[in-house]
Amino acid sequence: MSHSKVNYEETDTTYGMHFLRDSLGCEDHGVTVVDAEPGWEGPEHEHDEDHEEVYFLVEGEATITVDGEDVSMSTGDAVRVSPDATRQVINGDTESQFVITGAP
Repeated sequence: MSHSKVNYEETDTTYGMHFLRDSLGCEDHGVTVVDAEPGWEGPEHEHDEDHEEVYFLVEGEATITVDGEDVSMSTGDAVRVSPDATRQVINGDTESQFVITGAP
């Protein structure tokens, strides 16, 4: 099949994160939607040497800490994080929504 479709709200969640990769049958690309409550914190993590990510803030305000540096995000901001960098998203005082993409 040349396409696949899924509604993110119908996927399983972990930490409030909806992982779409498996549901869409993606081979090399990940897509995650995060509906973050005020004060929500994602897990601090890093990826292997070839997996970069882009964090796009659809709505709200948040901070992403990349290798110890806090980067403030407002609605419409996108931040690219290199594969070897440690990163953690910390939501602000309002509800926020992110779309996170990643690929080697």
